[in-house]
Amino acid sequence: MTAELTVTLLGIPYDEQSSYMQGAAEGPTALLEAYRCDSANMWSETGFDLNLHVEDGGLMTMGTDTAVTDIEEGARKLVASGRKGLFLGGDHSVTYPLVKGLADSVEPFAVLHFDAHPDCYDNFEGNKLSHACPMARIMEEGLCKRLMSVGIRTANGHQREQKEKLGLEWLEMKDFASWPKLSFDTPVYVTVDMDALDPAFAPGVSHHEPGGMTTRQLLDMIHAIDAPVIGADVVELNPRRDINGVTAMTAAKIVKELAGMMIR
Repeated sequence: MTAELTVTLLGIPYDEQSSYMQGAAEGPTALLEAYRCDSANMWSETGFDLNLHVEDGGLMTMGTDTAVTDIEEGARKLVASGRKGLFLGGDHSVTYPLVKGLADSVEPFAVLHFDAHPDCYDNFEGNKLSHACPMARIMEEGLCKRLMSVGIRTANGHQREQKEKLGLEWLEMKDFASWPKLSFDTPVYVTVDMDALDPAFAPGVSHHEPGGMTTRQLLDMIHAIDAPVIGADVVELNPRRDINGVTAMTAAKIVKELAGMMIR
């Protein structure tokens, strides 16, 4: 297996920045179990045998008081090893240190963000590292060239002000019928919050937000990415709220298709 074609799955069992309920720290274990489930094979829809290209990096080790810097350093080390990271959260706060770690080591890139929520609060309940804030931190620090959020359906006044201030781009669900085709002129990092999907397709999340994407719509948008995918994360799977493991299997499907795009 050559380094250029190696994708490493790395779990981040962390939910200390969750605002409503915890449980996302259990997401990586449930997701990896679903990923390995014999009910499905290990091929991506795009024609890649993931057994040949994807390795299991296990769970990241983090200190109680150093988790954010440990996540950042973990991403930086993975890139330095010549591998691409596909990170399994955990709450959405992990995306900020992941992107920060990657930004030190790779060429300028865009972030493609699937979510019901903009996650761009200046702070949430006084916490600037909340899972409601990572996109604000990423843009404030200039960690990416462009940030496109897809599936938004919960934006309030403050977040709309943040959108203009930070230069965010949104595709809101209310405008779904007129969404343009996305195109990128830089490599792309993809972050998928499982609540981007309608709760009918992903009940195992902390925040149920009706009116979201179908699984097929999300996969089609992943497959349509027209630039190299340099890394990705899938976050906010909460097994405590899942039903018969359906959200974990859906997350595993998304992971497989992201891996296929990263190998491509």
